[in-house]
Amino acid sequence: MFNVHNIEGEIVKEDDRYIVKDNTSLKNLIVSSTTLFPNKSTSGHKHKGQEEVYIFLTGNGYIYLDEKKMSVQAGDTVLIEDGVFHRVESGASGLYFVCVFDGKRYE
Repeated sequence: MFNVHNIEGEIVKEDDRYIVKDNTSLKNLIVSSTTLFPNKSTSGHKHKGQEEVYIFLTGNGYIYLDEKKMSVQAGDTVLIEDGVFHRVESGASGLYFVCVFDGKRYE
């Protein structure tokens, strides 16, 4: 068991935009957390053959799913379908969210 505000695991990405940490203790799923600093954005990406669930825990901002822009805040959950381009943008307070996906990390 872990706290959603500290999923344990290891840092897999870190720069002036965010810190991304993956917990890979499960065999088929990865639980990843992203601390997205204020007024920053992820690069955005899509995956063939992989779905994701984003759970927003603190802050607010936007998620882009292909061409659709949606406002997100603490308590929101977004289901990302296979092959959909997705990018997250934080507001003035930043964002912290947890992502669950199957398989492994594709970049």
